[in-house]
Amino acid sequence: MLIKREHGFLQRFYLLEILTGCLITMKQWFFGKNITYQYPEQRRQYSPRYRGQHYIKTVNNVENCTACMLCPTVCPADCIHIEAGERADKEKYPVKFEIDILRCCFCGFCEEACPKDAIKLSNIYEMADYERRVYDKDFLLIQRAKK
Repeated sequence: MLIKREHGFLQRFYLLEILTGCLITMKQWFFGKNITYQYPEQRRQYSPRYRGQHYIKTVNNVENCTACMLCPTVCPADCIHIEAGERADKEKYPVKFEIDILRCCFCGFCEEACPKDAIKLSNIYEMADYERRVYDKDFLLIQRAKK
């Protein structure tokens, strides 16, 4: 059974609801707390657990990475590519270390899987660019200084 209700003039044209919404908006506009960041001058502070731009840690200006291939193995986006080489002291090192940043989902698995704690994710969030970026080894080594 369909029940029909009679609506008054204010309810039929939603005037009461519109006025209530305008009142809430005006109250927030005049008396509410401003939460807008003025970006270039005022930067937002993220949690220490924030995962941003990658970098490679070094010890005595030598990268900590031993090219064990764990980070490309655990990467779900398949964005890390490493070519291994060997030093004179029979230790492996990455000849080529690339991260395709557009494929990366910033999950942090590479950071967790690394036994030498070589690859890290910083708190840098400004990664916009005009072209497709593939971070190479030299760029990743420079980024540690920015952190």
